Amino acid sequence: MTVCGLHIIRHKVVLMFWLSVPAVLMRLVASAYCVAEKAGAIVRKVLHSGELDIVVKTGANDLQTLADRLAQQSICASLSRLYPKITIIGEEDLAAEEVQEDLIESRQAEDILTKSCPGEYSELKEEELVVWVDPLDGTKEYTEGLLDNVTVLIGIAYAGRAIAGIINQPFYNYQLGPGAVLGRTLWGMPGMGAFGFQLKEVPGDRRIITTTRSHSNKLVTDCVNAMEPHEVLRVGGAGNKIIQLIEGKASAYVFASPGCKKWDTCAPEAILHAVGGKLTDMHGNPYRYDANVKHMNSAGVLATLRNHDYYLQRVPQSVQQNLKSD
Repeated sequence: MTVCGLHIIRHKVVLMFWLSVPAVLMRLVASAYCVAEKAGAIVRKVLHSGELDIVVKTGANDLQTLADRLAQQSICASLSRLYPKITIIGEEDLAAEEVQEDLIESRQAEDILTKSCPGEYSELKEEELVVWVDPLDGTKEYTEGLLDNVTVLIGIAYAGRAIAGIINQPFYNYQLGPGAVLGRTLWGMPGMGAFGFQLKEVPGDRRIITTTRSHSNKLVTDCVNAMEPHEVLRVGGAGNKIIQLIEGKASAYVFASPGCKKWDTCAPEAILHAVGGKLTDMHGNPYRYDANVKHMNSAGVLATLRNHDYYLQRVPQSVQQNLKSD
């Protein structure tokens, strides 16, 4: 065989290798899936130990537990070790310290790696991605035993948009009692779809509103009432509320208050968008997830699986005047 022929074969082998390597985004999602499951296991273990080590942050409804801290350490350390150039923004303000090796997760979800990355994301680089982490969404509910409200959220953003999300429910199935297999993980990506659950919708003639359980005020109540709901579900956790939308338990998530943060909405928004839903502020504006944005969702949250404009048109002027867009 000629030297030229050898070069051609070598070139083809190298090309085939690079074509077979999943895109950075798919590798990150595959890693985040396993990392979220690891964090969910940590959240369960801390609860089982009975040593929650609760810290009050800004008030009685804003708590931090040992589970929050260990889960965030696990998520951030695991992902930054595998993808050192990504930007990671976590909810908990933790001091820099050495993370124990037993908190590190290096596995990847093989079934995610086999999926084709949407073309618009196939050539993204690590340094272009921002990861928003809520290690334990629904901490207050966690401390009160309302375990179906609790989620682990890992959202991935590019150019300010939520493009992939992973939600782990550590205590899914806990109502089944001893012996039940606990936990499940949902994930999704606009342009690809969403996985890990069965998409359902509330019947079209019903308006079921899900809203905050512990952060209500007059604006929140006025906005919910303006939707003329047939039923109102007051539950904890932004991740939990989005799950209610995609599993047919609620028509709209209405929160007319600035209490929600970007790490609460990035992952759920990506999954919601993947199934045709929408999440905006109370003015109908999308939130941005760039690395340098304000963490607070100052103008509230309105999320729907269908008919977003219908609910948006019902938001009272008084609410919009009180909640200024960023």
